[in-house]
Amino acid sequence: MIKIIKEIKNDVHVALDRDPAARNWVEVVFCYAGVHAIWNHRIAHWLWKRKLKLLARWNAQMSRFFTGIEIHPAAEIGNGLFIDHGMGVVIGETSIIGNNVTMYHGVTLGGVSLERGKRHPTIGDEVVIGAGAQILGAITIGNCSRIGANAVVVKDVPPDSVVVGVPGRIVHKEHMDMHIPDLAHNQLPDMVTQQLMNLTKRLENLEKRDSVKTEVLSDEKG
Repeated sequence: MIKIIKEIKNDVHVALDRDPAARNWVEVVFCYAGVHAIWNHRIAHWLWKRKLKLLARWNAQMSRFFTGIEIHPAAEIGNGLFIDHGMGVVIGETSIIGNNVTMYHGVTLGGVSLERGKRHPTIGDEVVIGAGAQILGAITIGNCSRIGANAVVVKDVPPDSVVVGVPGRIVHKEHMDMHIPDLAHNQLPDMVTQQLMNLTKRLENLEKRDSVKTEVLSDEKG
């Protein structure tokens, strides 16, 4: 009982720390669907581990009905998960989520195979997953990475990376020109524009080189 109370308090503090709209603990306890979904998952997971699987699925289904968040009872979730807004979040059966992860509405941790076994993602610690992101398959998202809104990720992501686009393109944080706060989704890199700029720069360099060669040949003929 003491452990459960500590976990409940921690979930409330996490919401207060990561959501500037949260004014006090009473509001979080009664009005935050993401927090309610996590609490219900703890009960469902406890039942699942004790082979009460039908009861666990029923509990998860009731939680889905009231919160709009679907978490399979078998999913393993670490401490400090915060689901902001939450509607439409789906966390599959073999998903593993590390500590201090933040995810927004519409996120899917889904499978891409009908085979039994590990088929859902593993999310590392301190990961931020933007609204509508789809992380699919038995892949691993490294610690301290950020998944941009609406990104579709189907392959492993190394630690300290930023992923944007469809399919997801990976940029290591140390290769970026600016420091981006974890929740500043409006400051994610534009990979398409960056690639076009790189191509334009290469073309300009080639044109300059050709221009120099032309001048040299002209001087030699003269």
